[in-house]
Amino acid sequence: MSRTPSTMVALGTVAPPFELTNVVTGKAVGRDDVAAGVKGLLVMFVCPHCPYVKHVEAELGLIGRDYEGLIGIVAINSNDVSQYAEDGPEHMQQQAKLHGWNFPYLYDESQEVARSYDAACTPDFFLFDAEMKLVYRGQLDDSRPRRKDFGNDLPVTGKDLRGAMDLVLEGKTPSPEQKFSIGCNIKWKMVG
Repeated sequence: MSRTPSTMVALGTVAPPFELTNVVTGKAVGRDDVAAGVKGLLVMFVCPHCPYVKHVEAELGLIGRDYEGLIGIVAINSNDVSQYAEDGPEHMQQQAKLHGWNFPYLYDESQEVARSYDAACTPDFFLFDAEMKLVYRGQLDDSRPRRKDFGNDLPVTGKDLRGAMDLVLEGKTPSPEQKFSIGCNIKWKMVG
């Protein structure tokens, strides 16, 4: 299992637009659809098979419920399913259903959206304010899946991301001192 950090995109970056298919409903969903009528936008790059995502997927469901109607939330899977079949749309549907994800779960088959966000790992979190400016990119919390040579036994709380989301709801900007997310690298398509 590789450990890849997020790229820590420059704060203030504007959320790139996207329109992808929601694997649960089969309908197209765009950035502006998710962000309509709320105070911010959370874009999460995740997938079904990654141990780092599995470690936090229940908490993501709780975040979806706790912030519903307040901050727009969307999950995107950009992995190459020709090499990683376990990340295909049917597995995405199962993951969303199992963990009660009430937010759109989109399949980025071309990987263009992941590239536009400069996403590097799963999970990778990007939180934007009401003006679609990046105010937080980093870890969910300090918990890591336990492995023989790394990881920890800290509980998954979502405290870093939740703290940033709460500040956005208050109209405040999170501190720029943010810890990078870490996870499996995005499974890019082979070129050539």
